[in-house]
Amino acid sequence: MTAPALPRSPLAASAAHALLSRASEALGRVIRGKRSAVELALTTVVAGGHLLLEDAPGVGKTTLAEGLARVCGLRLARIQFTADLMPADVTGVQVFSTTSGEFQFRPGPLFHELVLADELNRAPPRTQSALLEAMAHAHVTVDGTTHLLPRPFVVVATQNPLDLAGTYPLPDAQLDRFLVRLTLGHPSAEVEAELVSTRGLVEPVSSLAAVLDPEQVRSLQARAATTHVAPEVAHYLVALARATREHPGLERGASTRAVLSLTAAARARALWEARDFVIPQDVADLFVPTLAHRVVPRGAMQGVATREEASALLESVLASVPAPR
Repeated sequence: MTAPALPRSPLAASAAHALLSRASEALGRVIRGKRSAVELALTTVVAGGHLLLEDAPGVGKTTLAEGLARVCGLRLARIQFTADLMPADVTGVQVFSTTSGEFQFRPGPLFHELVLADELNRAPPRTQSALLEAMAHAHVTVDGTTHLLPRPFVVVATQNPLDLAGTYPLPDAQLDRFLVRLTLGHPSAEVEAELVSTRGLVEPVSSLAAVLDPEQVRSLQARAATTHVAPEVAHYLVALARATREHPGLERGASTRAVLSLTAAARARALWEARDFVIPQDVADLFVPTLAHRVVPRGAMQGVATREEASALLESVLASVPAPR
């Protein structure tokens, strides 16, 4: 099984902007009043990353993931992670064929273009490790044989930061594979009242039509990968990372992989303004959502409860490092 190659000729920045605008408008009809969250989710896909949704139940995490798959034209698989979920339940298994007399691989739900990992932190470590391989390398290994996953391949994982009973905290290595961490929060009073008045028996996601297809998503990813990063912006990225490592309030700052992730996200962010180059504001806009789940506040217990503290410390870092003009 081979993954499709990226397009040879990346889109023009203006064409990429037009595609993103159409996708954002469509997804915004379902995720009401959350334009920044919608754009951040689409930016994650275009940057070729994975998305971690941490929030209370009932605020639209699943709706965002399902809507994202529909708008981008990606095949969706939803995996409800539980304590008894085994690695083979997500990767697939070898099945003996009585016809051929040989074992044949039966792909699991990971072999979809967008995978919703619902309540990821309820799965045991062995299953989380299987998902980690898929997220890090876009392939899975079953009985010593490596199977490539489709491209694009996006994991959207959810976890409830308030309900920790029966959960397994995500290891640092797995958290580091999520490009962006996002919280939706509750809608505004006006949007919530509108939902009460207009929500019928049909789920709004079911009315969404695809405005992109997998080939266009791959084209957007190729376009983002070629977005220019000037030396001044590169030095700004490194200065921010070094400031997190030297900050007295942080036990652990940003790793080199975190810097590269922030760069990838900033490259994708530039396409929203039809630019083929990154500006410091792209970096600043994505600094906290890209790094808050990767750094550890000093003296804090590790886990989702530290995210808000980490976000506040990163905001102080951002304010202390001057951006290039």
